[in-house]
This record gives sequence, structure tokens and C-alpha cells, in this order.
Amino acid sequence: MTNASPATSSRTAETSAPILEVLAERWSPRSYDTTVDIDEAKLTSVLEAARWSPSASNSQPWRFIVARRGSESFTKIHDNLMGFNQAWAGNAAVLIVALAETVDEDGKTRPWAEYDLGQASAHLSVQAHHEGLHIHQMGGIVVDGLRDAFNLPESLTPITAITLGTLAAPEELANDILREREVAPRERKSLDEILVVND
Repeated sequence: MTNASPATSSRTAETSAPILEVLAERWSPRSYDTTVDIDEAKLTSVLEAARWSPSASNSQPWRFIVARRGSESFTKIHDNLMGFNQAWAGNAAVLIVALAETVDEDGKTRPWAEYDLGQASAHLSVQAHHEGLHIHQMGGIVVDGLRDAFNLPESLTPITAITLGTLAAPEELANDILREREVAPRERKSLDEILVVND
């Protein structure tokens, strides 16, 4: 199932080889419908997809703070987004903080924790799109602010924040810069540019 609204129909990636439809149609919007709350069954499926992603030695070093619009936790996350992200992220139905457990219970460093968290977040994003939802991952977060707001142990490091919700029209965004970014052509480096060796 994909969201086939006019707002997303022109966003399908022009790929150089066939890929799964859910991957070609996945993109990261900033315009969310503030009148639609999260479907809890869909949210559970999105988080379950993250839970079943691969990790080094099955260590599963991902953790998530999940906050629904209107909650105290949602406000805490929103307050710790860097300026430009605050202009639009508050319209999402859910804000998520993706955390990497970089140290295990014995105090041993987990060198692949951030990589594994990235895989879990990718699984989350694809499942979200399959469910007709959209996400946008943001690196612009105040790490120490999130640590303090949620009393996080040193073993957990906030890496990104994620918006999750139902797409709205670009015209709903607050300013011209945001609206322009919402409809700008999608671009990626070519395969030749990203393949260092391809024997």
C-alpha cells in the first residue's frame, strides 16, 4: 500500500535500474496534516520493522523515544530540534528520537551501534511508506538537551530525530523556502559516482 495522492505522485524516483516500488516512492517531506492523528496499528508495524532489522552479533543497539503530538514528550523533542526544523516538524503526528546504545551492560564499546541504528531507521522508513505514512529524519538536534530532557544514561546517544505522519499539501508549509524544498526535484549521485570499485 502506498500513498497515491497528487502530492506524492510526482515524487517517484527516476532510477537507473528497477527497484521496489516502496523504495522508489519513499521520500522525506516536511508538510504534515495536523488534523490526522497517528494510526496506532500502523505505528506499531513501523516500530516492529525497526525491531527486526539486522545488527552486529544480534546486539540490537537501537532505542527509540516515541512521542505523539500533544504529549509532554513531543514538546521536549520539539524544543530540542535545531531552529529550522522547529518551523515544520511540530505538525507531524509523531516525533521519534533514534538512540544508539554505544556501550553494552558490561561497559564494552559497541563500535557498530550507529550503523545498526541506521539500518533500523531505514527499515522503519520503508515500513512507514508501505503503511501510507511519511517520515523525515533530522540530524539537527540538541544532543545534550535531549539527554537532559529524558534523563538518558551515558550509554545511549541521541543520533537523529524522526517525524512521522500523514502528508499534507506543500502549500500548508509556513514559508516559501520550505514550499520550494518540498517540490524540488529529487536528486542522487549516479551509480558511477558512488561505486569506488566495481570489478
